[in-house]
Amino acid sequence: MLKPIKRIVTGHTDEGRATFIIDEEIETTVIPTGDAAMATIWSTAKVPADCNDNIDGRLLEVGTTLKGGSVIRVVDMLPGASSPMHRTSSIDYGIVMKGAIELELENGEIKTIEEGGIIVQRGTIHRWRNPNQNEKCRIVFVLTEAKPFEVNGKPLPDEMIHE
Repeated sequence: MLKPIKRIVTGHTDEGRATFIIDEEIETTVIPTGDAAMATIWSTAKVPADCNDNIDGRLLEVGTTLKGGSVIRVVDMLPGASSPMHRTSSIDYGIVMKGAIELELENGEIKTIEEGGIIVQRGTIHRWRNPNQNEKCRIVFVLTEAKPFEVNGKPLPDEMIHE
């Protein structure tokens, strides 16, 4: 079992002094596809973000990404599970915190990223797979909307391929 996620958020007093506004532990929740459990840590409605916005970024409605904004989330890939093949128009920074993850591209190439490894995922069709049949893999993802990759002037669409 992985530990809960400690979430600390800073802000400002009315006088402009730094203060802690959130100090809590949160758990990941299994998503409908059943391959992972996730917890959104923070999101911003736009980039650049506005430090004057006092809305708890964890409470914004986000999908896999947030159009025009950014998202940081913790993903616990369940033992032996894999995501569907998918593409989002985003730049995703993935940091493997525990275990290892396989990143498979649409051409069948696979790389295994171990604890401490960092992935920069740039709008390609891909899937995530936890090769360990007994333990979860924890990854922190930071996703920022990006202009889609274009082929012959035509942008490649976001996709979720259910096999």
